[in-house]
Amino acid sequence: KLKWTQHETTVKMVISTELCALSEYRVYPGHGVLMIRRDGKPIFLGSSKAYSLTLQRKKAAKLKWTQAWRRLHKKGITETTTKKRSRRANKVQRAVVGASLEDIKKKASQKSDFRTAQREAALKEVKARKAANKSKSAGKAKAGGAKTKQSFQKVPKHMGGKGNRGGTQR
Repeated sequence: KLKWTQHETTVKMVISTELCALSEYRVYPGHGVLMIRRDGKPIFLGSSKAYSLTLQRKKAAKLKWTQAWRRLHKKGITETTTKKRSRRANKVQRAVVGASLEDIKKKASQKSDFRTAQREAALKEVKARKAANKSKSAGKAKAGGAKTKQSFQKVPKHMGGKGNRGGTQR
């Protein structure tokens, strides 16, 4: 007896499909419309609905049923991408033009009340210097006499001089 053995081999048929220019759905052979645009570019449209909306110049992103709208509004994305963890950069202290790194560290370690005391001392010194300058200038003014004072007062220009010219001139 002879046994016939058949080996089944599955062959998949490859069908060339086009994508609808509006909805981005597949357009199988024998379906849809091929439209040639003014610039000569051929576009496939899967249905009369897509054709009509293209002629009306409707944007695919504004039509809820199109893939463009779904992509724009993040619909149908099953893969959730995890955020990449970024390492925080470590802070590095550097010397500033006016002060070295040791000086900066020293100031940071000082107590705040010590710094306020230093500030007050500096203010007192400045005030004392100003007072000394004032006393010197006052002494010079007394020595000069009345020559420095002017005998007349300056009158501002807007106060008027040659009569009152209010209103319109005729």
